[in-house]
Amino acid sequence: MNFVNLLKIALKALNNNKLRCFLTMLGIIIGVASVITMLAIGQGSKNSIKDQIPRWVQI
Repeated sequence: MNFVNLLKIALKALNNNKLRCFLTMLGIIIGVASVITMLAIGQGSKNSIKDQIPRWVQI
């Protein structure tokens, strides 16, 4: 099988299974968004703690 045939078969399968394709894309989008959000929360917490350390040392 060549690449063009494989591409045609893949596109036909995606077209026949629209709901499954949508749900898969939705799951991937939600997963990536949650990972990015958790990394941002962790980074913000780390920066907040680093900013507060000099205040604790001065007390």
